[in-house]
Amino acid sequence: MALNSGGSPFEGDLGNPFQDPAVVQHRPSSEYATLDVYNPFESPGQQLPPPYETQPSVPPAQPGPPASASQPPRKPSPTEPRNYGSYGTQESTAAATAELLKRQEELNRKAEELDRREQELRNAALGSGAARQNNWPPLPAFCPVKPCFYQDIPVDIPVESQKTVTTMYYLWMASVVTLLLNFLACLAWFCVDKLTPSSSGSAFGFSILWGLLFTPCSFVCWYRPLYKAFRSDSSFNFFVFFFIFFVQNIVYVLQLIGIPNSGFSGWIVSLTALKQNTGVAILMMVVAILFTVVAVLGIFMLKRIHSLYRRTGASFQKAQEEFAAGVFSNQAVRTAAASAATGAASSAFRPS
Repeated sequence: MALNSGGSPFEGDLGNPFQDPAVVQHRPSSEYATLDVYNPFESPGQQLPPPYETQPSVPPAQPGPPASASQPPRKPSPTEPRNYGSYGTQESTAAATAELLKRQEELNRKAEELDRREQELRNAALGSGAARQNNWPPLPAFCPVKPCFYQDIPVDIPVESQKTVTTMYYLWMASVVTLLLNFLACLAWFCVDKLTPSSSGSAFGFSILWGLLFTPCSFVCWYRPLYKAFRSDSSFNFFVFFFIFFVQNIVYVLQLIGIPNSGFSGWIVSLTALKQNTGVAILMMVVAILFTVVAVLGIFMLKRIHSLYRRTGASFQKAQEEFAAGVFSNQAVRTAAASAATGAASSAFRPS
C-alpha cells in the first residue's frame, strides 16, 4: 500500500477509521465547544451538546485596600530602624547620648592626666638634667614669692605608698589649722581674762610664735624627709623622719595637755577658762579636741610607717652608706675637703 506524501496514511483506504460517519460528524468545529462533552458510549439518538459561544472578556478586578485583620504583619527590612519599646523613644536616645558624651569627657580628662604623668615620669627618668618646676606651695602667679618645692604624690610615690604619704600630708595640714585656731583661742582668752592678764598675754604671744615656727619647720623637717624616703626608698630619710616625728609627737601631747602660759589651748587651760567665760572656754575645748585627734593620729602613723619600714629590709648601715655617698657627692663638701687637705699638706711641708 502506497503512502501519500503529506497526508494521512489511511486516506483513500476503505478501512480508514477516521472516515467513519459517526466520527466525522463530531469533529471539532465552531458549532461545538470541545470533544470533552461527547461520550461515544451513549446512544446515537442523544441530543448534541449546545454550540460553543465565546464568553465576553471581563476586565481584571482592581485590587482593593488591604485588610489589616487578615494580612500578616510585614517584616522590617535589615536597613529599616527597629523600635525596641521604651529604649527607642526620643527621650531615652537623648539620655543615652548625654551619657556617652559625659563618659567621653571623662576619658579625655583621664587621657590628659595620663599624658601629664607620663611627661613627669619622663622628666624624672632624665635625672638632674631635666629640671622640674617647683609647684608647692601653690601660690598665685602675681605673688612675688615663688614655690619652693616640687610635690606630686601620684607621680613620685609608688602606688602602694601613696595612701600613707597622702595621710601624712593631711596630718600636717590638720596640725597647721589647729595652730591657727589655737592662736584665735588664745587671743579670745587674752581679751576676756581679768584675773591673770599677764599669763593670758604670754600665752597669746607664744601662740603666735608656735604658729610661725611649727608650720614651716614641720613641713621641712619631717614631712619632706618622709616624702623623699618613699620616693627613692632612702633609709637615711627614714631615720631623719623617725627622729624628728617622734619629737613632734611629744609636742602634740604637750599641746593637748595645755600647760598654762605655754601658748597651747589644751585641756588644763580650757577648764580654767570655763570659770570666767563659757564661750571662750568652748572654743578652747574645741582646740583641745583637735590637738588630741592630731596627737593620736600622729602616734598611730608613726607606728604604721615604722612597720612598713621594717618590711623593706632597710638598716642603719644602709642609712650610713647613703649619708656618706650624699656628703661626698656634694660639690661644696668636696671643695671644702680639698681646700682643707691642701692647707694641711702645705703646712706640713712648710719649714718651721
